[in-house]
Amino acid sequence: MKPFARLPWRIAVAVVLACCTLPARAVPSFARQTGFDCFVCHVSWPELTPTGRLFKLNAYALGPRLAFPVAGMLQLSHSATHTGGVDFKENFPEDRETVLQQASLFFSGKLSDHAGIFSQLTHDGVDHRTSIDNVDLRYANRLEIGPHDLLYGFTLHNNPQVQDVYNTVSTWGVPFASSPAANTPAAAPLIENLGQQVAGVGAYGLWSNTVYAEVTAYRTANHLFSPLRLGIERDTAASLDGYNPYWRVALQHDWDGGRHSAMIGTFGLVADVFPDNKLLTGPTDRFRDAGIDAQYQYITDRHRISAQLNYVRERVTWNPGTPASNRMDELHALRAKATYYFDTRFGVNLARFRVDGTADSGLYDTGDAVTGSGNGSPDSDGYIAELNYLPRRDVRLTLQFTRYGKFNGAKRDYDGFGRNAADNDTVYLLGWFMF
Repeated sequence: MKPFARLPWRIAVAVVLACCTLPARAVPSFARQTGFDCFVCHVSWPELTPTGRLFKLNAYALGPRLAFPVAGMLQLSHSATHTGGVDFKENFPEDRETVLQQASLFFSGKLSDHAGIFSQLTHDGVDHRTSIDNVDLRYANRLEIGPHDLLYGFTLHNNPQVQDVYNTVSTWGVPFASSPAANTPAAAPLIENLGQQVAGVGAYGLWSNTVYAEVTAYRTANHLFSPLRLGIERDTAASLDGYNPYWRVALQHDWDGGRHSAMIGTFGLVADVFPDNKLLTGPTDRFRDAGIDAQYQYITDRHRISAQLNYVRERVTWNPGTPASNRMDELHALRAKATYYFDTRFGVNLARFRVDGTADSGLYDTGDAVTGSGNGSPDSDGYIAELNYLPRRDVRLTLQFTRYGKFNGAKRDYDGFGRNAADNDTVYLLGWFMF
């Protein structure tokens, strides 16, 4: 592909500097706090190991409290969509351009013996705005009940499933990073589209390191909770009616000294959403998202294998004034991923994704070239193949390829203007730096 005949010079310079300097004196704040190597808590960041999951469930409070619990992240990327054209560049002007994708500042660490925080402020180099990113404030403690141990806690966060400790969910699932200049399917479940717009207050428990359960209530992030959407304008954020319930149950098991671990679980969200986010009265659209997921990991110093599966079914009942063509719609989303890392330096991710559901011309047939659906169907599917190289613990270089078999309802001429699903195939090169 022509855009990758030569490595974009800005990424090349960053890679040379990262690989040729002395070992970093500052590492992300959790590692400084615990004294652990990054790969004690991560299969490869951000995917958590059993140790990383327990660290998070214990409210990030292991180790001493740091006076300055700050870390940073930088992402430089370059991507190219298979077939561009004038219409595509109008929608995605950063295609075939090297961009500062993200620059983030983290305030993350232990606050007290039983409380801690993960928080992130991000500058988006494509949209040219700075806003709050993921936030998770926790309190945790333990009870001994006979021969059993109950780890319990409370969380305040701003993104459904950011509080989750498994890498099956969309917030922490594959792809861990993706092109900001690529065309993506129009349809996705609500549970994946509320980040940095809501406030969630929840309670959780882990019984005997085996049974995990959580209940959370989500509401619009306004008034007292407005800092959880800092930098996000009120009229661009979703508006929920009251408090909306979320649940999570999982069975997990570790064996062979933690080399093997497995989980199977279920989760769901019921939410009433105002169709006009500036008018917080009147009828609402009701979303019912229910999912199942599973995960397996095998972890040694030399070889690391993990696999995740996630399936969500969404049922929506639209209010009478909605532009939807149907009174009710369904959406089904499937995501599966397999990972292998050798020596924590060389990795490969292979993923399969699929979205399908009820055809609804009022929702999906926008009449737009490139991003629309000519037949009103939300169906999309494809594959992601990704190669990763970590020359240092805090540097990742990624080459990712996304291939579509169907896009917004069809394999060919999906938008009604002659564009095919394969025209959205994307090659993506990323330099990801933590410090």
